[in-house]
Amino acid sequence: MILAGFLLLAVGAVDLVRQFAARRWIGYLVVAVLLLVLGSVGDALLPMLAAFVVGALWVWCMPDDRPSPAGFWPAVLLGIVSVGAVVTLPERSGAGLIGEVWRLDSPVGAISFDLAVLVVGAAAFLLESANLVVRAALDGEHTWRPVERRELEPTQADAERADGESSASASASEPTAAIDRRSAFQGGRLIGPLERILVLMLTLAAAYPLLAAMLAAKGIVRFPEISRGRETGARAEYFLVGSLVSWVIALGAAFLVWWSANG
Repeated sequence: MILAGFLLLAVGAVDLVRQFAARRWIGYLVVAVLLLVLGSVGDALLPMLAAFVVGALWVWCMPDDRPSPAGFWPAVLLGIVSVGAVVTLPERSGAGLIGEVWRLDSPVGAISFDLAVLVVGAAAFLLESANLVVRAALDGEHTWRPVERRELEPTQADAERADGESSASASASEPTAAIDRRSAFQGGRLIGPLERILVLMLTLAAAYPLLAAMLAAKGIVRFPEISRGRETGARAEYFLVGSLVSWVIALGAAFLVWWSANG
């Protein structure tokens, strides 16, 4: 349990830090110190070291400013390792120095230090890291390109004006087009985390009717937008791939927390 918690916490924390373009290294240093303190006081040095390694590999494999060179497979591997750690490794009998003073009660019973780390790590992963995974899945299936291509096609007048431009000006506009395509993800960077946190909470609370109603409401709200792409089905594919990947991540996090609390 503690291994999965540290891995998810490291990955989620570094991705949250990466949202601040200026002086990221300060944020990375803060994350490293946080992991070092938790690992030291919680008698979890090996999980702490593993978290350092996985966090560094994650930043390299899942960049936030370009398509991932490994697709979404790093997330699949992280999920397998986390599930394996929770299912196969027994719960620790003690939590080092902090275990002697740790006490956190909840309506469902006492929450151990290891479980608290796992819950915080899962929540941190759902906030921003899951956005990168969804983006990598969409990039891998090229589902975002058909949606945006029609919006980026120039009009006839634009094409006529472009005939008089130099090749240097044309090449300079290509990065802008790439940025415009990527701008389609900005709205989901807020909606996605909120949705995943709600899925996590409703699943753990066994509020399945509310969960089903929320997911159905999302489809109803997005139906007018999806229906505009009925000729090619690109918008529907974009919606389905992104939503399903996001829901699977949230349900996977809920499974980890549930198993840890009841296993």
